[in-house]
Amino acid sequence: MWVYLGAMTDASKHSLAHIAPLFVSHGAPTLPFDDVPARDFLHSLGAQMPRPKAILMISAHWETQVPTINAVVTNATIHDFYGFPAPLYQLAYPAPGSPDLAARVVELLGAQGLAARTDPARGLDHGAWVPLMLAYPDADIPVVQLSVQSQLGPGHHLGLGRALAPLADEGVLIIASGSFTHNLGALRDAHPNGEPDWVHDFAVWMNNALAEGRTCDLLAYRRLAPHAARNHPTEEHMLPLFVALGAGGTGAAARQIHSSVTYNILRMDAFAFSPTNTGA
Repeated sequence: MWVYLGAMTDASKHSLAHIAPLFVSHGAPTLPFDDVPARDFLHSLGAQMPRPKAILMISAHWETQVPTINAVVTNATIHDFYGFPAPLYQLAYPAPGSPDLAARVVELLGAQGLAARTDPARGLDHGAWVPLMLAYPDADIPVVQLSVQSQLGPGHHLGLGRALAPLADEGVLIIASGSFTHNLGALRDAHPNGEPDWVHDFAVWMNNALAEGRTCDLLAYRRLAPHAARNHPTEEHMLPLFVALGAGGTGAAARQIHSSVTYNILRMDAFAFSPTNTGA
């Protein structure tokens, strides 16, 4: 098993490619079985990225009061949903963990005044293992997961990302997993004309703000973006995006690497972030 050695020396940093942090939309738990463009995008993603030494996942489906990082030897697969077909509950993603990388995350957050803790038992929820199963199906790369703090909002999560930015030069791929739009209640409604205006207009505004590097506007998206509360009745599925944005470095803008919609209302947009915006 690969063992994370902590902070890199200057010489070793130069031997590793910068790996741009990502935001991906993980969709429904059934995404591995669904014949949709987002599944195909995630399935091809791993082959298009530099192979990381480890992956740090930030998932909308782990909410805690303070930043918490799982520190396990092997990740359990958490089936944190109910009412789906039986084969979904048979899927497993037993990726190795890395307590040493978890300690490095705690160190980086602490250096920026962000108190964090580790969890010695928690595995990967579907916000983490669904995209990982598609992008890295061999489950042979160490994975550590970081929680979100929904009560603290976008600014806190941007700060988390900025604290974690050094990992992108240490061989660690940061993947923030949420959903570009996430109104599950609207799934019950008929949408005979495809993507409704309230989804489209929100996505266009967010895409433009990301591409133009309008960080202040993004932090105030709840007030400025059209139909923000309708697309995100609660914020947990948008907050991982701010971690990825912060991890891209000061002045980072977004490069859109995927855009599609499932069930007419779930936008599956994905982005890569870097200071120069030159790609992943």
